[in-house]
This record gives sequence, structure tokens and C-alpha cells, in this order.
Amino acid sequence: MPLPTDIFSAAKQCVLACDIDEKLRLTRETAQQWHNDAYTLSSNKPPIPIKEAGRPLKPPLVSPAKVPRRSLGSESGRAALIHAITHIEFNAINLAWDAVYRFRGLPRQYYSDWISVAVEEAYHFELLSQRLQSLGYQYGDFPAHDGLWAMAHKTADDPMVRMALVPRVLEARGLDVTPGMIMRLKNVGDDETVAILEIILRDEIGHVEIGSRWFKYFCDERGLNMAHTFHRLIDEYYIGELRGPFAYELRRQAGFSAKELEMLEKRVI
Repeated sequence: MPLPTDIFSAAKQCVLACDIDEKLRLTRETAQQWHNDAYTLSSNKPPIPIKEAGRPLKPPLVSPAKVPRRSLGSESGRAALIHAITHIEFNAINLAWDAVYRFRGLPRQYYSDWISVAVEEAYHFELLSQRLQSLGYQYGDFPAHDGLWAMAHKTADDPMVRMALVPRVLEARGLDVTPGMIMRLKNVGDDETVAILEIILRDEIGHVEIGSRWFKYFCDERGLNMAHTFHRLIDEYYIGELRGPFAYELRRQAGFSAKELEMLEKRVI
């Protein structure tokens, strides 16, 4: 297969790779080639939404209600939690590359930002996979759900909607819940997993901030109020209720305005 000459074809290869090692390798190599200015920002092929992102045969996908939740007091319970986060990070690699592949004609910095996110998500996945292995488990040993990739389909037609719903709703939820997970793991003495989650939390603030920055870019470009547009899009695209409490300081660092946070709070009262 000839090597891609445009970043969109290269990103598509990363999304479609099913073998984990290949996806990680392609992510690193594509990012390096991008930094070496090896790819163009033009393509003769129109972006067609990717129906199924590449993934290994395991883990089996089930409804979110059937994903196991276990006590953090046992090693198997911690492994189940780590596995769930590992699966999120695997999906996040695909979502970052899809954000590159799917949307065309944007500033070069947009693509650089999401390529950097893909690389960091791959690093998170590797850290968590290694931690699972140290506990005697592998990625794929527990069932998982596919809610993150489902949102890629819903937001495939508009980058503004993608920025609102994926980084600023789905990924931002991690800012709310990760500090609590870190505290619970500290309480049971799992310092190894705590160290990994602290790295992930630090990086995810940056990922959500990238989403906020580009969401603002699209709102400004279209003359839209950022806070009101954000909540309108939640109404249109998000199924279910948003859960609190919200990590206000972390969300502010990630680009949420006081008005947006006030409106979020009203949704959960």
C-alpha cells in the first residue's frame, strides 16, 4: 500500500487500524511525519464518515449498564476500573484521529492540536495497559461499551458540534470524576495507578482546553454566543442527563466560562 501524502489519508489509516500495536505505531509515525512537514492539507477524496473504528476482537462490547463495577479494595476490582479507563483512552485515540480526518479546510494549528492529542491518548493507553499487565490482566479481559465512538457518528457533519460534544461533554466528564478516583485509589494504597491517573488528568485538561478553544473559534466565526450555543447543542445531540458535581476549577482551566458552568449547574438541580 502506498504511503499517504496527505494528513487526511494518514489519519484514516490510524482510525481503521485494528491491531493495537499497529495503531500505536501509526500514531507515532504519522505525528512525526506531520512535524516533518511530510503531509499536505489537500486531498482528492472527500471525507466519508467512518462507520466503525478499527479495534481488536476483544473486549466484547455491551451496553454501559453491563460493564462490571467492582470494589477497589480487591485487585480484580481495581483491574476492572483500570480496564474501563484503558478502553476510554483507546477510543480517544480514534476520536482524535477522526477529528483530523473528518474536517477539512481548517487552520493548520487545528490539525496539529488534534494530532498531539492522539499521541498523548496513545501514551495514556500504553501506561494503563502496562498497569493492567502488572496486575495479571490484559486489555480485552473485561467487557466494555462503545458510547464514545457513537458520538463520533452524531457529530460527523460539523466540527463545531464535534468540539462541543466530544471534548467538552464526554471528555470533560473525566475532569469531574478522576480526582475522586485518585483519592479512592490512594486510600487503598494503589500508588502506581494513582501516578498514571495524575498524568492523564493533567493532559486531559489540555485536551478539553483544545476543544474549548476550537469551539470558540467556530462560534466566533459564525457570530454565535458560545455559552448558549454549547447548551443548545447539548439539548440537540446529547441523550441522557448530565451528571454533577462538576470540577469547577479544572473546567475553568480547560476553557469553560463562568456562564457555561452556571448553566451546567442548573441542568443537574
